[in-house]
Amino acid sequence: MCGIAGLYSLSASPDRQAMHRTVATMTNALHHRGPDEGDIWQDPETPVALGHRRLSIIDLSSAGRQPMRSSSERYIIVFNGEIYNFRQLRAELERLGAFFRGYSDTEVILAALEEWGFDYTLKAMRGMFAFALWDRQTGRLYFARDRMGKKPLYIGWSGASLIFASELKALTTHPEFRRTIDRPALTAYMRFGYIPSPLCIYEKIWSLPPGHALALDLKHVELDEPLDPYMKTYWSHLDALQTSRAAGCGEKLHIPDRFEDLLQDCVAERLISDVPLGAFLSGGIDSSLTVALMQKASSTPVKTYSIGFHEKGYNEAVHAKKVAAYLGTDHHEQYIEPSHALDLIPKLSRIYDEPFADISAIPTYLVSYFARQSVTVALSGDGGDEMLGGYTRHVQGPKVWKNMKRVPKALRGLFTSGFSKISVETWDRISQYHPQFGSHIHKVSGALSEEDPTAFYLRLVSQWDRPDRVVNGGGEPMIPLTNPELQPEGLSFGELMMYWDVLSYLPGDILTKVDRASMAVSLEVRAPLLDQRIYEYVWSLPEAYKIHQGQGKWLLRHVLQKHVPERLFKRPKQGFNIPIAQWLRGPLRDWAENLLDEKTMVAQGLIDPAPVRKIWNDHCEGRGNHSGKLWTVLMFQDWYARWMAA
Repeated sequence: MCGIAGLYSLSASPDRQAMHRTVATMTNALHHRGPDEGDIWQDPETPVALGHRRLSIIDLSSAGRQPMRSSSERYIIVFNGEIYNFRQLRAELERLGAFFRGYSDTEVILAALEEWGFDYTLKAMRGMFAFALWDRQTGRLYFARDRMGKKPLYIGWSGASLIFASELKALTTHPEFRRTIDRPALTAYMRFGYIPSPLCIYEKIWSLPPGHALALDLKHVELDEPLDPYMKTYWSHLDALQTSRAAGCGEKLHIPDRFEDLLQDCVAERLISDVPLGAFLSGGIDSSLTVALMQKASSTPVKTYSIGFHEKGYNEAVHAKKVAAYLGTDHHEQYIEPSHALDLIPKLSRIYDEPFADISAIPTYLVSYFARQSVTVALSGDGGDEMLGGYTRHVQGPKVWKNMKRVPKALRGLFTSGFSKISVETWDRISQYHPQFGSHIHKVSGALSEEDPTAFYLRLVSQWDRPDRVVNGGGEPMIPLTNPELQPEGLSFGELMMYWDVLSYLPGDILTKVDRASMAVSLEVRAPLLDQRIYEYVWSLPEAYKIHQGQGKWLLRHVLQKHVPERLFKRPKQGFNIPIAQWLRGPLRDWAENLLDEKTMVAQGLIDPAPVRKIWNDHCEGRGNHSGKLWTVLMFQDWYARWMAA
């Protein structure tokens, strides 16, 4: 895993020494992504410079250093990620006459480019990646990002230069960078708590979407020209879904065995490493199955890591410990005091250099930091919830929607009003065995008045359901989630919500959270369930293999039962959360009050303080739990104080 950065100058008389200094500064801002070494390459004839920070995982020798040149020196690449099928690609290329100096996956990519070209190479690669490639022969600069969006890449304009980097903190070091807020992006953030690609919080900067590539001949691109029209899809969720459904899954009797064999192969590929490797273990279905298959493939106990909280309803460590004991892993657990999490909160805006409001970023960072004390790579169970019906909305949402349509809208409004008057804490006490039951009830009740499935789903996943009324001058932009051209046909409502989750929530929230939290401590995280083969196979299956008899993730549960007794994992989904609602009324109250200062918000001119102050007062007085909405505003305000004041 690594960090990449670079620029192409469109200046009439570029200063090459200044270019080198600028890229060095940009690259050094990514030291946490690659603490082992760094280097810069400049073209002797063209005003392009590429920078790289390396976290050595495979081929620790000097042969794995980047920026790396192809054998003909036509291509120069800076690459961030892992190609899991690089050994198969290497063997095929060797049969075609390719020669290799080392055994890194980056060198395999360059050999593939020489042999097959850009388009075919992209489709042949399986892994997590983001890279920039300079073609000295054609004078084109290429960019690409993996299919699921596991690795980030930002591209845009600063002064007279095209700039790019793995994280925004590198771009902001460019001496001509303009910190102008993109209001449509801010509006999207206020709805979702994250900024979906290709949007970016800064104007003139874009996030390359998952499954996309960008090829630029900068002699024919105008300075400050929008870049998103140049972004092309090389793999899409919609195409993969439609192809898989048309192909079908074959004999249903063998589905669980085929799925397990495929996942076992995905796990085995992710065990390739020249540095110590382990896994996150929460005791839930996804991480337990991942660890079970790791242990099956390993001759020694797998190192597993979990963190726990002393607060009731937020502690998964006890479950993880039981699963680890049954599987015989080398288990490590650490209980987190509230002070540890509280101390981290002011640092979040440094780690997430774009506004980001998923509260589980805190435990994700803490478990990453804990694991990094003894391993450099960790496997995770990310992806199972989104693809196989793991969220309450996938299971209960279709039932609620079906029944809701039969009720007159006026009566639905009464239900909404009645449910919302009962506090989240009261709902939690009513159903004490279902963690965060109250939050789910409030979410669903707020969606009862919606008229169509898309609006119903949007309400369920929104923080602010009318963000255009909160952001001054804000308007909601079209994003992949709302793009009519990306909507599949013939899916049940439950499956449609899974598709939407993978399209937007997974890359925008889950994978952003994991990438920034883990890379902040120089830890590489690999997710076997997010292999494209798993995604494509899952969409070939009938819905009953995802949701069956009112329970999600049926297929994962069925396979896991072969390795772990059901009693160790059968329980309501808990999630990776902390008691932020209580903390905002207690130890975080002064911090939040300072960030929500009305005069400060008026001076910024971005967010209307009136609705924010109202829900803040209601929350503090116990008249409701508005922690989701408040946390979204607080994370933006904290981000603004750190990055916009610079």
